[in-house]
Amino acid sequence: MKSLRRIATAVAVAGLVAAGATASSAVGSTKTVTISVASLIPGSTQAATDQFNEQVAEFEKANPTINVKSVEYQWTGPTFAAKLAAGTLPTVFEVPFTDARSLGDNGQLADLTSYAKELPYFKKYNPAVLAEGTDAKGQIVALPKGAYAQALHYNRQLFTEAGLDPNKPPTTWAQVRADAKQIAQKTGKPGYVEMAKDDNTAGWILTTVVYSLGGRMETGTGTSAKATLDNPKTIQALNLLKAMRWTDNSMGSNFDYGWSDINQAFAAGTVGMYISGSDVYTNLVQASNINPSIYGLAPIPLANSKTAGVLGGGTLVGVRPDASAAAKAAAVKWIDFFYEEPLVSKSQAIRNAQTLVANKQPVGVPALPLFNKAQYDLANTWIKPFINVPLGQMKPFLTGIFKQTLIPEPEAATQSVYHSLDAVVEAVLTNKNTNVVQMLQQANSAAQTAIQQGT
Repeated sequence: MKSLRRIATAVAVAGLVAAGATASSAVGSTKTVTISVASLIPGSTQAATDQFNEQVAEFEKANPTINVKSVEYQWTGPTFAAKLAAGTLPTVFEVPFTDARSLGDNGQLADLTSYAKELPYFKKYNPAVLAEGTDAKGQIVALPKGAYAQALHYNRQLFTEAGLDPNKPPTTWAQVRADAKQIAQKTGKPGYVEMAKDDNTAGWILTTVVYSLGGRMETGTGTSAKATLDNPKTIQALNLLKAMRWTDNSMGSNFDYGWSDINQAFAAGTVGMYISGSDVYTNLVQASNINPSIYGLAPIPLANSKTAGVLGGGTLVGVRPDASAAAKAAAVKWIDFFYEEPLVSKSQAIRNAQTLVANKQPVGVPALPLFNKAQYDLANTWIKPFINVPLGQMKPFLTGIFKQTLIPEPEAATQSVYHSLDAVVEAVLTNKNTNVVQMLQQANSAAQTAIQQGT
C-alpha cells in the first residue's frame, strides 16, 4: 500500500522477547532458533488462520531446527512507526515498496544480500521490483511479496439493481460519476465511496485519481524534490469529489473509511464502487467473507492524456536489524518458503494452492509479476486447476491493465505527502463551502517542508 517516511532513526532493542533475538538451545550439536513472523491481519477468518498454521507446521517439519511464532500484523503508518520505535515488530515483517529503501538507509532493516543471492531463483527477479528493496549502498534489505496496480472495485449486484450492465464498468470518470449517481438513486446505497480517513489513506487514494487524470504530486527526487500538490489535476479531482458528494449525493454519509473499513463495507454490499489495490480480493475473502458473485474488478479510468497513468505499488518483506546471523538465515528460509517458492517452484505452487483451496482461500488473485514474464506465465499454468476466484468478473481489469502506464508512488517524503492531503479530502466531503485551492496551497507548503527535511 502506501509508504512511511516519518520514522525515528533509532530503534529501541532492549527487552525483546522472541521478536528479533534468537532462542537457542543445544540439542546435541544442533541449535534451535526461534523467529516471529507476520501472519494475518486481525479479524481474519478461522479458515484463513488454519491455512496459515498448516503452512507453519509444514515449514517447521522441513526445518526442524527453526521454530516459528506467528504474530497478527497489519501495516498502517501510525502503528508501524510506534512498533518500530518501540522495538516490538516481529523478526519478519512486511513494508510497502516505498519504505524499504529509506528504512535500509537508516539501518532499520537487516542486510539480506548474501542470503538473497544464494536463492536459486535470484536472477529471475524482476529488476524493477528487486530495486525497491535495495538501499543506497546496494544492499538487499527486503524481498518482494507482491505488487499491485490500483483498480476500481465494483458491486455487480448493485450495478444490476440500478439498471447498469455489470459486464461494462465505467471507463471514464464522467461514467463513474453517472453510474454512481444512478446506483445511489436506484438502490439507496452509495454509488462511489472514497477512503477519507486521517491515516494517510485519503491522500493515497486522491493521488491515485490525480495520476489517472495526468497530474503529479511532486517533481524531482530526494530533498531537492518540489511539491506540486496544488496542480490543476488535483483541483480537478477534488472538484469531481465535491460534485459527487454535494450535487449528486452519490457518496453516502460515511466519510471516515480506512482500508479495512471500506473493504468490510464493500463486502457487506453497501458500496457500489471504490478504489484500492488490485489484490484486495484476498482480504475481502479472508477478513470480510464477501459473496464472490457480487465482485467486479476494472482498471482505473484514465484521462486522454500522455501523462495519465495508474499508481502502482507493492509489499516487501524485511527482517529486524538486530536479528542474529542464525535468525536472519532462518528468516530468509521462511521468506523463501512462504512468499517466494509458490511463484518459482511447481511442487510448492501446487501444494500451496491445494492448501489454500482446502481452507476455502482464494487462488489466482490478479497481481503484477515479481519475476520475469516467462516465470510468471509458467507459474500460472501450474495453479490453473486450482484457481477459484471469479476471473470472468475480473476480465475488465485483466484485459485493460496491460494497456495502462504504471507510475510509482511519490518518491520523496511519500507518507508526509499523503498525510498533508488527508485534511483536504475530509474537508471537501464534509463542508460544501471548502476553498479547494486555498487548502491545497496549505497542503503543498506542508509537503514541501517535509520533503526538504527528508521526513
